[in-house]
Order: sequence, then structure tokens, then C-alpha cells
Amino acid sequence: MAKREKPVLTKLELQIMQVIWKQGASTVTAVQEGLPQDLAYTTVQTMLNILHRKGKLKRELHGRAFAYSATVTEAKASSHAVRDLIDRMFGGSSEDLVMSLLKNRQIDPKKIAELTKRLEEEES
Repeated sequence: MAKREKPVLTKLELQIMQVIWKQGASTVTAVQEGLPQDLAYTTVQTMLNILHRKGKLKRELHGRAFAYSATVTEAKASSHAVRDLIDRMFGGSSEDLVMSLLKNRQIDPKKIAELTKRLEEEES
């Protein structure tokens, strides 16, 4: 049976992926240096191995070190995370997500109109 569920990235996994999306193929040391917080080399290495096992990264031996590169784009990961949020928190309704953003004043109706106009311009 094929595995259909693609778990959403944890906060640390996302930070690591963002470093790789920005830098391209990276060694453990390069990822460690690109992270916003100090983490032990072994912690970064473990996380890279987890992402590799999950299929989010591929690795290639360069000399004595592996270089890790993304197998998923940032856009695809973002899209999956948003879909997961909508499914879990809003019963699959993107309209309920937008209403929640409006009700909680995280976006105003004027901004929605502006975004709608931008979207219409992109589609034409």
C-alpha cells in the first residue's frame, strides 16, 4: 500500500529546509551555519537524516561529507502545510480560514480586495 500521508514539517525541519532552499545543496556544517540558532553538529546531522528518510532531501557524497538537497520545492511544502491547516482547523473550508483571518483582524477586507485584484490581473 502506497504511503499517501505527507506529514507537515516541524518547526526545526522547516528551518533546515529553508536553509537548503536558500543555499542549494549543503553539508551539515553549511546548514548548521545557516540556521538562526546554535545547534550541535550532531543535532543538525540527525535532522538532515530524518528529512532524508522522509524523502524531503536527497544526499550525495562529496569527498568525505554528504551534500543534502531538497526533493520538494518551497512552494509545494507551503501548499501542503496550508492544505493541512485548512483540513485540520477549518474542516477543509478555505472560506472559513479567510473568515477567521478577518474576524481576528489578521487581514482586513481592504487587503482582501487588493489581493483579489492582483489575482485577477495575474490570471488575465
